[in-house]
Amino acid sequence: MKNILLLILAFIVVSSCSNQKIHTPITEKLESNTSGSGLGFEIEFLKGKHHNHPTFVFWVEDLEGNYIETLFVTQYIGTGIFGHGSLGEGKWSSEPGEAKRPASLPYWLHKRGIMADGKTYLPTPEQPIADAITGATPLNDFKLSTRSSDQLPAKFRLMMEINQTWDWNEFWNNGLYPEDANYKTSCQPALVYSVVIDQAKSETEYYLNPIGHSHHSGKDGELYTDLTTITTAKEIAHKITVTLNK
Repeated sequence: MKNILLLILAFIVVSSCSNQKIHTPITEKLESNTSGSGLGFEIEFLKGKHHNHPTFVFWVEDLEGNYIETLFVTQYIGTGIFGHGSLGEGKWSSEPGEAKRPASLPYWLHKRGIMADGKTYLPTPEQPIADAITGATPLNDFKLSTRSSDQLPAKFRLMMEINQTWDWNEFWNNGLYPEDANYKTSCQPALVYSVVIDQAKSETEYYLNPIGHSHHSGKDGELYTDLTTITTAKEIAHKITVTLNK
């Protein structure tokens, strides 16, 4: 009798497991700057538990912090056309349209240092980032295959900046800067990730880690290294791995 009960229990467990759906993580494939003749990168981004349509950019700079080039940027910031166009300060359309969001990725914007209209570092519909290095925001984990346009210094930094709207926390709350409309499009400020790559080494795999955050409303291009007030924004990304294709 005992053996029969055990067999019945085992059958129930197996049947229950077989009826459960197995959720396989989706990994999106992205490409940029495919015509580049420099170093190749395979960047794998695993999303964290607070990932929700973030804006982001990858670029390279030398060890002195001088900007070299952008490898990939999401198309909203790269074109100046967002999912909800601006209808004036603090007002947004239900339709896609032009908008200026200087708090989105200010560290990169200031590093790049190109003023599209003589007033802002933001790309515009009239002067967008090249199609070759822009793309839609991935909804899932992704692998980005990209390449520098030319040869890079023996040692350089691969950088990422990422930002997500409406991620308030106890410190970065709706009442912190009540008169700053740009702050309210960012909430917790953009996070900056970095890794130093040395091409002389045999190592081909690297990991990007956060080194600071940007200005909360994009008024400057400084890096603020105190991350004690940043909470869920640290969990937009779970892991960012870079593999070199020499």
